[in-house]
Amino acid sequence: NINLDAVAVSAGPGSYTGLRIGVSTAKGICYALGCQLIAIDTLKVMALGFKQANQANAIICPVIDARRMEIYTAMYDSDLNELMPAEAKIIDENSFADIDRTIYFCGSGAEKCSNIIKNPNAKFTSLVKPIANMMVQLAEEAYHNNQFEDVAYYEPFYLKEFYTPQKN
Repeated sequence: NINLDAVAVSAGPGSYTGLRIGVSTAKGICYALGCQLIAIDTLKVMALGFKQANQANAIICPVIDARRMEIYTAMYDSDLNELMPAEAKIIDENSFADIDRTIYFCGSGAEKCSNIIKNPNAKFTSLVKPIANMMVQLAEEAYHNNQFEDVAYYEPFYLKEFYTPQKN
């Protein structure tokens, strides 16, 4: 007999298929056991992971490689307050040029960014990944604040529409 109060799942952005599978599994568990669903922003999880490992007083910019010259990103201050909401962004050498203090790019898109972004305040690390144990603190906060999703209607935060090329 399993007794759960809630299931936390990564909300996205990220891989379309990965998000679909993760959210579908979490919703199935919640429906079967009658427990709550908590969705945690993937980029915020990454920012928290960076903060826990570095304790830097700077802007934290988690980045997920979204193919070609695009990234999924957001910006947070060192207290994890959102400075820029999540967006799909095409990067070039002038991206983030207006940031005049230290900004840490972390995640799977950091290496790509390090080869392109020319801001002298930018620092890069690809060591931060969105892993489940980083979600615990944010999931507990959401649980205590009654921030639950509707199990029947919740959909992941894809950030972009899924695109399937047409065969000729």
